[in-house]
Amino acid sequence: MKQWLRTQVGWWLAWLIFTAVGAVWLARAELAQLQQAFEADVRIAHRLMSQQMVQYDAVLATLALLETSSGADRPEQRLSSVYPSILRVQRRAGDEPWPDEKHAGALAAAEASSRTQRRAEVAAVDLGQGRYQLVIGATPVSYSLEIDLAGSVPWRDWPMNPEQSPVRVSLQRGGQQFVLQPGHAARTGTGGWRFGLTKPLASPSQPFDLVAERRVGWAELPWRGIAGWAVAVAVLLAGLWTAQRQRIARRRAEELLRLGQVARLNALGELSAGLAHELNQPLTAVLANAQAARRLLDDDPPELAAARDAMGQAVEQARRAAGVVGRLRRVIERPEAGGDVKPLVLQEVVRSAMHLLAPEFAQRGVAAQFDATAQAPVRVQAEAVALEQIVHNLLMNALQALDLVPVSERRLAVSVGRNGQEGVLTVTDDGRGISPEAMPRLFEPFFSTREGGLGLGLSLSETLASGMGGSLSAANAAPRGARFTLLLPLVAASTKERTA
Repeated sequence: MKQWLRTQVGWWLAWLIFTAVGAVWLARAELAQLQQAFEADVRIAHRLMSQQMVQYDAVLATLALLETSSGADRPEQRLSSVYPSILRVQRRAGDEPWPDEKHAGALAAAEASSRTQRRAEVAAVDLGQGRYQLVIGATPVSYSLEIDLAGSVPWRDWPMNPEQSPVRVSLQRGGQQFVLQPGHAARTGTGGWRFGLTKPLASPSQPFDLVAERRVGWAELPWRGIAGWAVAVAVLLAGLWTAQRQRIARRRAEELLRLGQVARLNALGELSAGLAHELNQPLTAVLANAQAARRLLDDDPPELAAARDAMGQAVEQARRAAGVVGRLRRVIERPEAGGDVKPLVLQEVVRSAMHLLAPEFAQRGVAAQFDATAQAPVRVQAEAVALEQIVHNLLMNALQALDLVPVSERRLAVSVGRNGQEGVLTVTDDGRGISPEAMPRLFEPFFSTREGGLGLGLSLSETLASGMGGSLSAANAAPRGARFTLLLPLVAASTKERTA
């Protein structure tokens, strides 16, 4: 169960990591695209406003060049009809004062600066109202244009929809600002990401900064794409998980097939040994009776020769049968387990067997209790295949015993430890236990308390354990169930014995 939970957590963690990485990549790509579009729109807006300001410079310069006298026909009188953003045109000739008494001082200062700088200069800047005046000092007449900033925006060519665009655009100078486009920055709050760009207009006479900013909220991220990516990752990982489970199931089936083949071979050897044991006594009796009959027939008066020949053939066939059974036992009997004995970690063998039987545990609703890390590794001297066969038989025997009790009461515990110079494996189930009548015959070949059982599993396991220098015993557990204990020599003990 713990291994299953760790595996599930690992897959979910992989999904979260890949989903998070993909979401970050998609979000960054979307933000980069939004920023590029933002900067492109701001550059177009800057160019349009710069062209408008330069146009005002050209208008003033043209007026200064055309004016030669104070005649009645003044070209500036027609400017407001041509340029609606020019609210008023003022002129000052000679020592006359500026007509606008309120801003006369500012206009005079701007005129003086204009003569010095030889360019137009701004005066009476009121960005809060969206107004300012542009002054040029010239001879014989100086001019001033009162300009409306709202009317100066070329909305026809404007790259953004001022009512729907989230970009806020303003003109700023000396702590004052005039908002050309409000944007929707307030709607997104303070969270998210902020884009900003400040560019001075291309007119030296009108030193305004075009300031644009935009806030991108969380709602503007590509959530559909992120959701699609999450689903794609889930599908991919689900495919990998399915493939892995199929691979594990295939390996488990191959391992079970291998163990089954070994079990069948060992069972065949055990069966052959049992048959030889069971048939040897009656064949010997047949041989003895046939010899006695032959001696009786040889007494006086003698019996018929045909009877003697028949009894001789019976003796010969009995001997031949005994020889055949003996040869069969010698040929197919299991070889000594000690030939492939090597150091093995008992916990690893148990874990491998429980992994192979995981479908059996799940089918029966049994959660085995086994902690491979409860003790240091217990190294025993054993044959790998034989030990796997013993553990497999003990676990299957416990599962079959649990079939006789309700699912809610099924418990199976496996423990590994040390007892002196021996490693100990204990398998305990909460089944019905072993009856007193069956206990003495539990390890006899062909004895089984289960209907349809061959009665070779425990007998074979006990034989394999003895062949490796160990033992297998059984006892009833309290308050209910059975406990099987396997003892095998530890590696250290075996090494000392070989050295001695």
